[in-house]
Amino acid sequence: MAGKAVISLSTGLEDPEKVTVAFLVAVGAVESGRPTLMFQAKEAVRLALDGVAAGVACEGCPPLPDLLARYDKARGRFMVCPVCFNAKHLDKGGLLPNAELAGSVQLWEWIGDEGATTFSY
Repeated sequence: MAGKAVISLSTGLEDPEKVTVAFLVAVGAVESGRPTLMFQAKEAVRLALDGVAAGVACEGCPPLPDLLARYDKARGRFMVCPVCFNAKHLDKGGLLPNAELAGSVQLWEWIGDEGATTFSY
């Protein structure tokens, strides 16, 4: 089995190109067979809500909904910082099916002793 991948994203739609790059890396990891987790903090927590990750960042960029669909189909997961999420008074009922509120302890538990390749955006 390929090693785990963790993509840490703290940027939301205020920088759609950065979000697109993070999702391209995540999709590439999960579609190549790596167990993949995106940890979302700060403004990125909004992207774990149904319907928020919309639009196209640039000419020639894939649409964000397409990237989310590919990530979900390949069994990619989201861990959403509960402190950031709750500070924004967001509704956890709107979380994507493959997203969960989970903090650093759960992130380290998921990584486990074998470690993970990480990317941060």
